[in-house]
Amino acid sequence: MPLPLVAVVGRPNVGKSTFVNRIAQADEAIVHEMRGVTRDRSYHEADWNGVEFKLVDTGGIEMGDDDAFQGSIRAQAIAGANEADVVIFLVDGKTGINADDEAVARILRKTNKPVFLVVNKMDTPNRSDELWEFYQLGLGDPWPVSSLHGHGTGDLLDEIVNELRKIDFPAEDDEPSINVAIIGRPNAGKSSLTNKMTNNDRSIVSDVAGTTRDAIDTTVEHDGTRYTIVDTAGLRRKSQIDQDVEYYGFVRAMRAIDRADVALLVIDSTLGLTDQDQRVAGYAAERGCAMVIVLNKWDLVEGPEAKADIRERIADRMTFVGYAPVIAISALTGKKVDRIWEAIDKAYENYVQTIPTNKLNTWLSGIRESGHTVSNGKAVLRMKYVTQTGTKPPYFTFFVNRPDVVTDNYERFLENRLREGFDLEGTPVKLKFKKKD
Repeated sequence: MPLPLVAVVGRPNVGKSTFVNRIAQADEAIVHEMRGVTRDRSYHEADWNGVEFKLVDTGGIEMGDDDAFQGSIRAQAIAGANEADVVIFLVDGKTGINADDEAVARILRKTNKPVFLVVNKMDTPNRSDELWEFYQLGLGDPWPVSSLHGHGTGDLLDEIVNELRKIDFPAEDDEPSINVAIIGRPNAGKSSLTNKMTNNDRSIVSDVAGTTRDAIDTTVEHDGTRYTIVDTAGLRRKSQIDQDVEYYGFVRAMRAIDRADVALLVIDSTLGLTDQDQRVAGYAAERGCAMVIVLNKWDLVEGPEAKADIRERIADRMTFVGYAPVIAISALTGKKVDRIWEAIDKAYENYVQTIPTNKLNTWLSGIRESGHTVSNGKAVLRMKYVTQTGTKPPYFTFFVNRPDVVTDNYERFLENRLREGFDLEGTPVKLKFKKKD
């Protein structure tokens, strides 16, 4: 089940990043932190009192002229309110309210999401007499906190998780299906591909509104197999202030990836590979889901040299997901779209497969006989045996004499040899090394 999302919004210099860092310090169960689309944004996965949630720090918005700033702060507030399950509106207790705070408050008052008005920089306790000013924002009782010293943050988090417990998330479908997330940059053709994959030639079982306004889960059957297709349609949305809206679109994609068994990364062949494509692919790889790279609009790329150049650039810049097959299609015309089903099935089959231990150790014998090992001074790595200890993706545990000797390069060597020895196309693999004398 996808985790609820808590968005921290507000104007620059009110202490949003310090506030998020304080929560991270107070909650040692932060299990993942990833830089976002822009350098001053971050995305966290957290747990407070047994309730897991995702926290988005929108960071500081770059100051331009007044009009650009006003547009940016509005775009941030709208995107945050639309995307989040709970909104934290952070204001500055030292400088008080300004016109930008009032603009954000007007937007947040119109949302039906729970909004916590948090007054930061209240570094001295018992300053409740200074909170009256903030009631005029019309967002209920203000919460005084000090991100610097931690005053009030625990009580605030208690109330936030109480709100999160009230949220009714869609029930999980008990009938098994392969969860497929269609991800990619704006206008790459994700929705066109979704429409082709869920057309009337196939049995549409159900349409369920997803966890965000723009993500729709469609369950279909194809050749007797059920698939839940998640189109992150929000990535298509445009704004004159692209940073904030694009960032929340990126968050939508990440939430879809969290639920996915297989991610279809759709790339616009006419534009080639972008930094955003690489970021989304990187998160999918880190999340550990299987992947298929889909080169859309292939019919618009003219000439074999241009097509070869696109494939070469993907091979050069996407080595971290080199296991993902690359399929060239046209979602608009439907050309070669049917090949995607076969690629999904293959990637999922490898994603959930279990390789027998005897076959793995026969493979390991070949590695040992080749004499290829690694050492550190007098310490030489000796591998005793290997077994698969997990799936989704496949986990392989190597029992060795000196786990500390294993280098990143040697780990990559073993992964490459595993892929040569076994069919692991489409899926990442995880390697672990445990000591055994």
